[in-house]
Amino acid sequence: MPPFNRRLVPFTKMHGLGNDFAVIYTPDNSLSLDPGFISRLANRHIGIGFDQLLLIETSARADFFCRIYNADGSEAEQCGNGLRCVARLIHEQGLSKDRQFEIETRAGIFSLQVYDYDHIQIIMGTPQIESAMIELELPDTHRHLPISILSMGNPHAIIKVDSLITAGIEELAPRISAHSRFPEGVNIGFMQVLSKHHIRLRTHERGSGPTLACGSNACAAVAAGIANGWLNQSVNVEFEYGSLDIEWQGDGHTIKMTGPAVTVYTGEISLPIMSDEKRPDNESGLSQS
Repeated sequence: MPPFNRRLVPFTKMHGLGNDFAVIYTPDNSLSLDPGFISRLANRHIGIGFDQLLLIETSARADFFCRIYNADGSEAEQCGNGLRCVARLIHEQGLSKDRQFEIETRAGIFSLQVYDYDHIQIIMGTPQIESAMIELELPDTHRHLPISILSMGNPHAIIKVDSLITAGIEELAPRISAHSRFPEGVNIGFMQVLSKHHIRLRTHERGSGPTLACGSNACAAVAAGIANGWLNQSVNVEFEYGSLDIEWQGDGHTIKMTGPAVTVYTGEISLPIMSDEKRPDNESGLSQS
């Protein structure tokens, strides 16, 4: 008997500031998806089309577990915009009676508060700043790029630019992403500082490429800006389709991110499911990828 069957599975297409997702509630943790299949689903011509696929599963440690897949099928540690969308779906579909709950990811447990669907707040954890500022030499060029390197549970590189229009982001992002300094890839943020409380940001996410927004990258950009003295503790981060409010009190404190989540449409798709005899038995009850 083959290990996989198929069934029609409901999904919800959502986005946070244009960073878009397919979200699936799978309380039996039965979905086992290979990277090639996920990549086809992410394709905007032959699939649903998304930056990330989010599976809402059960958790032994929190109210829910969110498994996150990038558009190339690789698994990510966390996703700020995605978690806001998951929070809206949980509240909107009545999966929790509360407006405040905890979601576990590979990067740890995140606390979320749904004030309304335009103001969903996440406690994003404490930034780990590896280098507030270094000079990164780009291969095959004589260029040294000032860059901040830090983690929000996933890796980030932040570059301060004078203008997002003239920075040459399309050329720089693939070079930085493929740099030997980041053997496991990196999420890249190009930050234009407008004032101590306002920045514009463009993002290039590992496993997905250019995206219209990235919540964890917004937090990383603000942390880098504060560490370098460019920003104050409360910052509005502007993307093409809206903005996030980020608050950070500095070293040792957690970052708070507040922003919207949008439901676009719902549908069904035929997906493989793992048979009971093939499903891993682990402490958390989560299927392993």
